[in-house]
Amino acid sequence: MDSDRVIVMDSKNQSKSKLNKTEKKFLRKQTKARHTLLRHEGIDTVSHATQCLVVANGGLGNGVSRSQVLPVLEQCGLVDALLMPPNKPYSFVRYKTTEESKKAYHTLNGKEIVDDLGQKIILYLNFVEKVQWKEMGLQVLPPGLMVVEDIISSEDEKMFLESINWTESTDNQNVQKSLRHRRVKHFGYEFHYETNSVDKSKPLPGGLPEICNGILEKWLKEGYIKHKPDQLTINQYEPGHGIPAHIDTHSAFEDEIISLSLGAEIVMDFKHPDGVTVPVMLPRRSLLVMTGESRYLWTHGITPRKFDTVPASESHKSGVIVSDVGDLTLNKRGARTSFTFRKVRQASCHCSYPLVCDSQTKEIAPSFPESDKDASQLEQEYVHQVYEEIARHFSSTRHTPWPNIVAFLKALPSGSVVVDIGCGNGKYLGINNEVHMIGCDRSQNLVDICRERQFQAFVCDALAVPIRSGSCDACISIAVIHHFATAERRMAALQELVRLLRPGGKALVYVWAMEQEYNKQKSKYLKGTRNNRGKEEEISSDASVHGLPVEQGPGVGNGDSACPAPSAPSVSDFQERGCNSRKATNSKLPIHTNRTSFHSQDLLVPWHFKGSPSKNKPAEPLGTVGSPDPSPVFHRYYHVFCQGELEAACQTLSNVSILQSYHDQGNWCVVLQKL
Repeated sequence: MDSDRVIVMDSKNQSKSKLNKTEKKFLRKQTKARHTLLRHEGIDTVSHATQCLVVANGGLGNGVSRSQVLPVLEQCGLVDALLMPPNKPYSFVRYKTTEESKKAYHTLNGKEIVDDLGQKIILYLNFVEKVQWKEMGLQVLPPGLMVVEDIISSEDEKMFLESINWTESTDNQNVQKSLRHRRVKHFGYEFHYETNSVDKSKPLPGGLPEICNGILEKWLKEGYIKHKPDQLTINQYEPGHGIPAHIDTHSAFEDEIISLSLGAEIVMDFKHPDGVTVPVMLPRRSLLVMTGESRYLWTHGITPRKFDTVPASESHKSGVIVSDVGDLTLNKRGARTSFTFRKVRQASCHCSYPLVCDSQTKEIAPSFPESDKDASQLEQEYVHQVYEEIARHFSSTRHTPWPNIVAFLKALPSGSVVVDIGCGNGKYLGINNEVHMIGCDRSQNLVDICRERQFQAFVCDALAVPIRSGSCDACISIAVIHHFATAERRMAALQELVRLLRPGGKALVYVWAMEQEYNKQKSKYLKGTRNNRGKEEEISSDASVHGLPVEQGPGVGNGDSACPAPSAPSVSDFQERGCNSRKATNSKLPIHTNRTSFHSQDLLVPWHFKGSPSKNKPAEPLGTVGSPDPSPVFHRYYHVFCQGELEAACQTLSNVSILQSYHDQGNWCVVLQKL
């Protein structure tokens, strides 16, 4: 009897112990969610009860729709308002009374719900006094863009879809290809995705399908189009998949590009080179017409995802997805077929956007500095000042070192003296504890970060490093030299590296490559690499240039080599996206579109600054759509190197041999040795 009783008591104590562990684990996760929201969004929670709650992991950006979370919240009382900001992994709820919100806090905290994909999500609730978030920047269609709803009837839609013969063509009148996640047919001319153009010398026999003639004549008569197309691409998309952002090549097609959406609606993202993104709803049986600026300057693409953020009501069927946070939900994608029509251009393009026009950039050379003084001023404005501003944000995107650079540093003999010229946040300064390593950078704010991390670093220019000649066993220059604005200044930076080396000393140099596709493999920059949590990384070779860091360019700055499939973000891995362009008004250099191939060697590359709202700025009250200043976009100067250019420059150096030359994820790299 006594023995049995002891066993029962021990069992009860053990259950109590397990419960305490569960409670502690939950409290840790709730605290983590609260701190994450404050860090990334400036959402300050409070310990006392209010009518308002922030629901972490219960947002559109987390794969949770309004129809899923609202019934759960209504179990605890009358919901006065449910606000779901676009692309955010949280939502805000206001109850009629504080008692109801307290009930929700105690009842729903830690509640597990299942999203439309069958994934389990745990909600974490905290009280808030005020609500704040960053609004989407632009709320109008890009200039020249038009969406026409119900352009054809449902009967015509069925006829068009049934007319497509997806069996292999035997009459050579079209080209059919099965790409990953979609099937494609081309008529008139084959559309080449690698160049976003056609081979004008190789028209396909047969022209466009007969079924298209009548509807194209009707659109011409009604004024929707001005040219009758002679090229057609039919894409059949699997649900959840899309196409990369791109601009159809200027010289290949006339102004109008039109696309008929059949089978399902979709959200297409339009992006300006300065960073402004506009999501546009394309309903089923609608016609998209791109002309002027929207056709020539803005990229268009479809983000691969299972759900789109759309208005919950029927008030906005097409056009811009406005950020009415009280009327947004998720829409599951279906199978969609698009008919995209183009008119092949027979002459050169003379559009009003020469800096992004392939016809005109061949004729107009970029504006280069005419003197060393001008070059220095350009670097000051588009390199040094930019990285002073973005230093903290830049540092937050740079974590994992690159394998080849790590291998170079770890192969150095014990006791070697090594200098990292353009050390950025010091990512490489602690790689090998057996060597004596020091960093230098042109950015005071980046050097401050190095010192906070207990690394030795100082401020200097890469053209004049205050270290005695011949005193270093090794040097590294990672993504630095491409920020100098003339060939003479780039050579001077290489000569300064060699000056520091002792005889026999080695230097490793990385610069961005013009060739982002090499040996039939695209760099991770073009692929839009994601890390092991499904979050898209800031892309770059990392390190600073001239002491300044880089971003969204070749290579993977965070060093992840694996690229798993994307997953829904949670509050813990949320990173805000903003867009408020700072125009590059003082330069005639072309502005690069991130995640696309380079079309010019000298250009400005945007950095999309992501940061929390100012803590001194008052928060917006619940139910009010605020419009705090969107995040800025900075522009940085780069000279991207063509194949052989870096190696040829190094060969002109005296007393130097090239030990190795290679391409590494969108970078040209050399290993030098001083003779």
